[in-house]
Amino acid sequence: VADCTGHGVPGAFVSMLGVSFLNEIVNKNKVSSAANVLNDLRLAVKETLRQTGKYGESKDGMDVALCIIDIKQNKLQFAGAYNPLYLIRNKQLTEIKADKMPIGIYIREKESFTNHELEIQSGDNIYLFSDGFVDQFGGEKGGKFKTRPFKSLLIDNSHKSMSDQGIILDQVFNDWKGSYEQLDDVTVIGIKI
Repeated sequence: VADCTGHGVPGAFVSMLGVSFLNEIVNKNKVSSAANVLNDLRLAVKETLRQTGKYGESKDGMDVALCIIDIKQNKLQFAGAYNPLYLIRNKQLTEIKADKMPIGIYIREKESFTNHELEIQSGDNIYLFSDGFVDQFGGEKGGKFKTRPFKSLLIDNSHKSMSDQGIILDQVFNDWKGSYEQLDDVTVIGIKI
């Protein structure tokens, strides 16, 4: 799941770059880890946009949650650029935190993204998402939806099929938003193992 930080034409351009670079990275290289994919993606974006950290240059980039699932080995690798991964097992949510840096130039960037490795089990639910759902204004007081209610929504419905969960998320989001304008793209991907 990727969410570009730019808007309009710059955002669309970075989106196209991201898709192109991800395809190239995955198809040309032997993918050894989710973190290496993000490291390669960050380097490609910075080089293409000529990002060096100088004043006035483009700081467009993207937030990403990326996982690699090996069903045969029951393993999952995750790396995140601001966006975490949620794993729900037996109604218990585990948050795998992302690194606090984007794909693109960043003043406090670390040398590498963190590669998280997890054992997965049949019945696990995995969620990757952008910030669009939790940042949406709505409700009676016009505030943001926020992370805690989003986690509860996922936990409460994790026993249902992914298609049913998708319908529920759409309904809750639209009810919350009400007459407020949608602020951002909303992406939630759920995977049931």
